[in-house]
Amino acid sequence: MEPSQIRNTVELRVRYAETDQMGVVYHANYLVWCEVGRTELIRCMGVAYADLEREGVFLAVSDAHIRFHASARYDDLIAVETRLEELRSRQLMFTYQIFREDTMARQRLVTASTTLTALDRSGRPCKLPEVVLSMFSSAAAALPV
Repeated sequence: MEPSQIRNTVELRVRYAETDQMGVVYHANYLVWCEVGRTELIRCMGVAYADLEREGVFLAVSDAHIRFHASARYDDLIAVETRLEELRSRQLMFTYQIFREDTMARQRLVTASTTLTALDRSGRPCKLPEVVLSMFSSAAAALPV
């Protein structure tokens, strides 16, 4: 089973604090929503990101790309679809699609990707622990074909 089949969707409502004076979502908030999606995907696989950090594994964003297709506005219902696209010994790559859900036709707002690099407690790149690699492998194997 490919890593890209590991996916999760999180819904959230745009808060007033996430918008500018015109009620449009400030661009940096989309990356925050990507983090929410990524964190929840990892949690759905059985491990909280906080547990990884307690074990001395830190996942730092080493690359981020975002493409804006349309704007979200205050009080919109948003869906963040997150996929694990690539799994390497030291890195994970996630892709995201963010949609507006409360219109008659679902509207794509953003496509994005992030690459996370495993760091040890001293901030140096390190291999992902075997436990983490097997967790992702097990999650992929448990998905329906």
